[in-house]
Amino acid sequence: MKKTVFTGSGVAIITPFTEDGIDYPVLGELIERQIAGKTDAIIICGTTGESSTMTDEEHVEAIRFTVEKAAGRIPVVAGSGSNDTRYAIGLSREAEAAGADALLHVTPYYNKTTQPGLIAHFTAIAESTSLPVILYNVPSRTNLNIAPATIIQLSKISNIVAIKECNIEQAPEYMGRVADGFSLYSGDDGMAVPYMSLGGKGVISVMANLIPEDTHNLIQYCLDSDYTKAAALQCKSAPLCKALFCEVSPIPVKAALNMMGIAVGSCRLPLLDISECGGAILRKAMLDYGITLKE
Repeated sequence: MKKTVFTGSGVAIITPFTEDGIDYPVLGELIERQIAGKTDAIIICGTTGESSTMTDEEHVEAIRFTVEKAAGRIPVVAGSGSNDTRYAIGLSREAEAAGADALLHVTPYYNKTTQPGLIAHFTAIAESTSLPVILYNVPSRTNLNIAPATIIQLSKISNIVAIKECNIEQAPEYMGRVADGFSLYSGDDGMAVPYMSLGGKGVISVMANLIPEDTHNLIQYCLDSDYTKAAALQCKSAPLCKALFCEVSPIPVKAALNMMGIAVGSCRLPLLDISECGGAILRKAMLDYGITLKE
């Protein structure tokens, strides 16, 4: 039986930046806020964390800092994916040495590959580390989908233990057919409850950056089979979820945290600060949800 990395809400945490690098004091505050808000895992250096703009040194140090700050209270999942298999292996080994509990590996982007290429890519990564590996399927970012048959085959590898699925409409094609103990995480906050109803173990969430306890509760209601409460919270959060993607993520979520008085700075280029129109959409959704703004 495969080891479950976490059950519940994992936050795809943002990375606060200054002009000189990562703002570690603020990152530490964010981690503490998440743990206090009942978040079940921290995912560091993912898409929402702008890992593609980090230097290698920043990437590894951010993982190490998060591991030390979490101090074993909740699991730390390190994004270490790449479209270069050798690079992904090297970064995964660095993440393991830094103390990560698991790895998140996105599908190769830009150069892409075939389905057999995906199997070879993820197999090579899994064989290079003793850590659990979570696949990350996000075709909207990579223009490459992990086909259901490929997911089923990869799930048979001992330390490939889960998938973060953003192409949720294909989930029923492999749920119930993956290896025993293979965990399924929604990569879409707005579809978390439907995904959980199909057998999901949790969500890897953007909105948890803002509302960690509500996100945790939404998933816990599903785990407790209280889908009436889960559906109510899913519907309440739907406008906020939509607003958090009114512009390219993580532009809106970082803007939202700044509006809440948590100084996380701007995104790195090529991402810009939120537009006036996007800011108005986001501000309204946050106020309607009941989030206090301090801008």
